[in-house]
Amino acid sequence: MNVTNRTEDAETNSEVDTNLAAVSEVEAGIRDFVRNDIAYLRRPVASPETAPAEPNTDATVNNVNSLIQRVAGTSLAEIEKLISELESLRDLLHAEGQRVQREISGYAQLSQAAMKSTRMIADNVTQWKRAADGLRNS
Repeated sequence: MNVTNRTEDAETNSEVDTNLAAVSEVEAGIRDFVRNDIAYLRRPVASPETAPAEPNTDATVNNVNSLIQRVAGTSLAEIEKLISELESLRDLLHAEGQRVQREISGYAQLSQAAMKSTRMIADNVTQWKRAADGLRNS
């Protein structure tokens, strides 16, 4: 039984070693890929006086510019779209504010006209009441 346990432990250790080796190999591949992908960004910048201009400098600058435009382009487009939406919302709110002010003014005028009409009716009813009281007393 002791020999069986040792054999199983050896098989388990062998599988673990194989898995660790595979993981290490994948990590090494990723590291190499990243290093090669951004290697041009790590090159030391030589001053124009000390080194002649490389022919691929313009290509590198164009690559960096296009990368910046791709990254920032989407953000700028979204910001411009948001600004446009906010401006249209501001215009809508301004128009609605003016409409509400007009309606409030209309209601105020209607309220004043109703008050005048009510006063006139009350005055007429008071006059009729006096006239009726005068006819009863006579």
